[in-house]
Amino acid sequence: MTTDPLLLTGDVDDATTRLIRTAARFDAADLAQPSLLPGWTRGHVLAHLSRNADALVNALTSARTGELIPMYASTESRTADIAAGAPRPPEEQLDDLRRSADRYAEAVAAMPAPAWAATVQTRRGPLPASLLVWRRLREVEIHHVDLAADYRPRDWSPAFGHRLLHEVATDLAARDDAPALVLRFDGTSHELVIGDRAQAPVVSGPAVEIAAWLTGRSPGATLTVTPDGQLPHPPEWI
Repeated sequence: MTTDPLLLTGDVDDATTRLIRTAARFDAADLAQPSLLPGWTRGHVLAHLSRNADALVNALTSARTGELIPMYASTESRTADIAAGAPRPPEEQLDDLRRSADRYAEAVAAMPAPAWAATVQTRRGPLPASLLVWRRLREVEIHHVDLAADYRPRDWSPAFGHRLLHEVATDLAARDDAPALVLRFDGTSHELVIGDRAQAPVVSGPAVEIAAWLTGRSPGATLTVTPDGQLPHPPEWI
């Protein structure tokens, strides 16, 4: 999907405000609690979100200037920065989260219209610059859930849930390890098909809930499955 990125900037602002409101409630003990991501505390998740904002600043700057600027210096430095940032005091975490979000917003505002047509290099390969705002929204919304602090997939907007569902289904359709699935959502006849539909169970429910299940953020307890009622096990989605 290549929606005008500027149409999503308000969504990013709102999602960031919600995230910061949650993070502002954490004390040191809260930050040390496990997140929903194996091996990561809440502090790791917040440090990742701050560094992701800065990485996207690098990508946006690359698109704007034409200079080849990697999002992260290396995979090792990315991992090290998150680990170093995780145990910081709450006030440092919150300040970093706010400042990095501001730097990201400033980088978006500095983009001239032609720069959105550029292609930038990410950790997983080339990406149209026009998708960078969506990527930030996706990071903030999904990782807010990962904080395990009363923000749930049901709090995602329907528009976000639909776009995430379509993106994840498209990604899984290109993988060899994904089970065959027919996804029917929001009580409509519209469906997404992964693999051979002749062998596929039909999973039905709200788009947001299907997206949460496919991304590992929900066990899918509210979904219905035919013919046998057994949800398949989708592979890890990153």
